[in-house]
Amino acid sequence: MNNSIYPCLWFDGTAKQAAEFYCSVFKNSKITVDTPLVVQFDLFGKKIMGLNGGPQFKINPSISLFVLLGSVDETNAAWDKLAEGGKVLMPIDKYPWSERYGWLQDKFGMTWQISVVNNAGDSPTVTPSMLFTNSQFGRAEEAVKLYSGIFQDSSTSVMIHYPEGDPNAGKVMYSEFKLNGYNLIAMDGPGDHQYTFNEGVSLVVPCNNQEEIDHYWNSLIANGGAESMCGWLRDPFGISWQIIPADIGMWASDPENGQKVMQELLKMKKLDMSVLKKAIGK
Repeated sequence: MNNSIYPCLWFDGTAKQAAEFYCSVFKNSKITVDTPLVVQFDLFGKKIMGLNGGPQFKINPSISLFVLLGSVDETNAAWDKLAEGGKVLMPIDKYPWSERYGWLQDKFGMTWQISVVNNAGDSPTVTPSMLFTNSQFGRAEEAVKLYSGIFQDSSTSVMIHYPEGDPNAGKVMYSEFKLNGYNLIAMDGPGDHQYTFNEGVSLVVPCNNQEEIDHYWNSLIANGGAESMCGWLRDPFGISWQIIPADIGMWASDPENGQKVMQELLKMKKLDMSVLKKAIGK
């Protein structure tokens, strides 16, 4: 089970415009898939999916993309482009944890944490960052431990707690961890936030066989999670995951039988690979 996870951003018809915009902001980026429903693009070698899902869900700041850039000038330039028509959540400035850092919501609704690398010469990266707020506040470490028990090639490299004496003592100030070798960030978000996890940003897990689908699906909905439709679920913390066959894009775009695949997929909660393969005559 060694499939790289990637984030999915939910848009209402603007996935391609958003992807083009992000590829104009960041170097080493390109659009790799362009269909009316799905647009995929790479930032720094990491896959991101834009889904034209309609008006049902809206992206909010509970899951942002944390970008480390090679210099203060690059960080400032990316910030200026992303901030145009957007909303500043934390002004770009020098902070105890970074020489240059800011947090914003862009004109398409996606939120970004933009920072210069900690050490000169480090490679630029993009990493999904989860903020546990409101009823989920204080559960970041519990989530990291749960996920690490479900996914292979998992490790936690950073786990910084609020210090003793702080009102949030013991809660997670910042953590970095890997699932299936994929980097993620989790933090507890103290204070009153008007948002929590939803389908606006989900995490996609491509699977090679039914055994993997069953493993991730059953493990993530256990202990308070919930099934949704078409391979989507919510875990016990409210984070949305898509547990899908790695080849689903190829099957769905099959010129002869892609429509049949989509018709079968729309009937399902957990995806059944044998039924989907049968739809394309495999």
